[in-house]
Amino acid sequence: MLTVTGLRKSFGQSLAVNDVDLQVRKGSVFGFVGPNGAGKTTTLSMVTGLLRPDAGTVSVAGADVWRDPTTAKRSIGVLPDRMRLFDRLTGAQMLYYCAVLHGIDRETARSRTDDLATALGLDGSLDRPVRDYSIGMVKKVSLAAALIHSPTVLVLDEPFESVDPVSTAQAVELLKRFAAAGGTVVLSSHNMNLVERVCDSVAVIVGGRILAAGTLDEVRGAQSLEDRFVELAGGRVAVEGLEWLTTFSD
Repeated sequence: MLTVTGLRKSFGQSLAVNDVDLQVRKGSVFGFVGPNGAGKTTTLSMVTGLLRPDAGTVSVAGADVWRDPTTAKRSIGVLPDRMRLFDRLTGAQMLYYCAVLHGIDRETARSRTDDLATALGLDGSLDRPVRDYSIGMVKKVSLAAALIHSPTVLVLDEPFESVDPVSTAQAVELLKRFAAAGGTVVLSSHNMNLVERVCDSVAVIVGGRILAAGTLDEVRGAQSLEDRFVELAGGRVAVEGLEWLTTFSD
């Protein structure tokens, strides 16, 4: 459903993404993990057509994201990092606007807005301006916006950051149902426990390169995903020279 080949991106002298190859099958919930600055957001931005790569190709549902962007983007729902919303609109207006931009009729747009509000715990909040939302509420309405046109591929960059546990559980259940019906999810997260619980496949990116990719069991082996991730990212560093921290002030 998603094929990434030889993806590269530099910013000045800094090589942010270095020949990334990925394949994500239909019906998979695919975790994309790495330390801060590893290239996750840059890669996902190129995958979704938000950032032009220096080299490489991205194919979504058989359509090339850069040669045939209109066809490819019809199949994609995106929750990008630090998404900017139309914050003077209410949540309901925001979702309606996203729906009609995708060619959905007014009645269906309103119906889907109500369904997503119930599924994601947005009931009672959609009549408020987006500018009044907490970070967690912004994440939830952004996820609803990514889902409202019923895409075949969801690309979610840190979708559960600052989202409360109850809402996270509701969203996870929704994503599992989406994948079970044949949808495909690619999500990045720093929460290894959540990735282990939700994802069936995973890739670890460090320094712009994929160091491990495959099923969850193939990548983590006999370790937990967190231990394997730390190992690939360079291991734990001993904390020294902070004796003053344990002297405490009077």
